Amino acid sequence: MHSFPSAAPRQELPVEVVSDEEMAFIDAALTAAAAGARPLVSSTAHRAAAQLSCATYSAAGGDIEDSPVPRRSLLARFRERRALAITDITATEWCEKQMEFVLEHGKPERTEAMKAGSERHAQLEQAVVERVEVTIRSAEELWAVKFINFIMGTNQLMFEGMTREIPVIGFVEGSWMVGIIDEIRMPIDGISFQPILVDTKTRVRPTIPSEAQKRNGRLQLMCYKYLWDSLIAEKFPAENFFSYFDLDPNYLLSDNVKQYISSLGFNAKTFEDVLKYFEATCHTLPQSGESLLLRYELQSDHSLLEEYQFTCDARWFKDQIQEVLSFWQGSREPKFVTEEERWKCSFCKFASKCPMIASTSSC
Repeated sequence: MHSFPSAAPRQELPVEVVSDEEMAFIDAALTAAAAGARPLVSSTAHRAAAQLSCATYSAAGGDIEDSPVPRRSLLARFRERRALAITDITATEWCEKQMEFVLEHGKPERTEAMKAGSERHAQLEQAVVERVEVTIRSAEELWAVKFINFIMGTNQLMFEGMTREIPVIGFVEGSWMVGIIDEIRMPIDGISFQPILVDTKTRVRPTIPSEAQKRNGRLQLMCYKYLWDSLIAEKFPAENFFSYFDLDPNYLLSDNVKQYISSLGFNAKTFEDVLKYFEATCHTLPQSGESLLLRYELQSDHSLLEEYQFTCDARWFKDQIQEVLSFWQGSREPKFVTEEERWKCSFCKFASKCPMIASTSSC
């Protein structure tokens, strides 16, 4: 049995709880179905036996020397037949070298601050949804439930004005990407009908986040906006989707899943039937607003530290995505953080292994 949330008022709305630090839902789909794991537990990056990048940081010139040994791209090595999570995108923007370390050596143990952030997201979700149990036997059924999550969550948005933990997926610059939107609100001014995308972050200390932290948050919300708007405005690339994730559109859903879907008012026999409901729902929704909102709370008492509202910058977003994908696709070696943002290294678990730190220390 797998636990999925459902929405108030006590209708069965399965909206998944996934923290900022966890991988998004699709990354878990293929591995969870094969291994029989809980679908709400996201997959961990495969730990490669390969050595760290042979690129070295030159103390004399500060340049990066390419390894003479050709290697497959990080996308091929660690995300083959899987989507890039938005957390992959933001972690890469934060520090490309740290992202490489995580992929090749695995994530460090989660800190208490990370755990507290996840718990806060769960608390916020529980205010509007409740969990139900659904038995799943395949990747197709896991995807089917995810699409139902989206349908029921957006219904809650349109009828109640707010929903949480909405899964989104899209094809961006040639790569599949997925994410979980923390919160979506409808405007209360009665004038605009474009949803507002919101993300709540917690902080250990009662301080305003740095520009680097805000920039990373801006990129995260712009990613969500792009995925949401693409689902609404464009035809979903179903054939590409089935092929890339190795899914059977004619897969017959189990009696348990069919009964669950039927209880929500849908009649679906195959996986493709559910996808058609998903596509039809997308085409009835409005595109999201240009204004996005980041909320920062103090972890200890959940008091509001700052609400940071900003406007989506499509040109900046595209540049950032192309830069991140050039790293994942192996077009270049990973970059180190700039000198102005080298304070990030103080919080990095891989600092002792980083060639930039070693080079700086020897100067």
